[in-house]
Amino acid sequence: MKQLLFIVGSESDREQMAPALQLADEKGLTYDFKVYSAHRNLEELKAFLVQNEENYRVIITAAGLSAALPGVVAALVKKPVIGIPLVAGCLSGVDALLSILQLPKGIPCATMGIGKQGVLNAVHLAERILNC
Repeated sequence: MKQLLFIVGSESDREQMAPALQLADEKGLTYDFKVYSAHRNLEELKAFLVQNEENYRVIITAAGLSAALPGVVAALVKKPVIGIPLVAGCLSGVDALLSILQLPKGIPCATMGIGKQGVLNAVHLAERILNC
């Protein structure tokens, strides 16, 4: 079992997530990095989560713009989910932040700050969850 699963909505998000992957490496955390869009390949995302959820302890998701990915993942799994709003579009991530923050009751998703500090804090929070 790996400790973390990182899921981003687009390959272009990899650059913003690089500091998180580096921090996870520095902390010796085991992880996988996957690209699944809640809009473009929802069925593949669902199939992956059904088949692989038990292989991870914490799931870190990141998306920009409408940022549906963290909420979709949180709705589909029982593991802790951390959502990161990425800097994108004319609102620079504020729309993504509100999308992740405003999930309906029963769909818990820890929400980090926009951008690099959120990317890094997601790994710090995941480490704390792992140490509980």
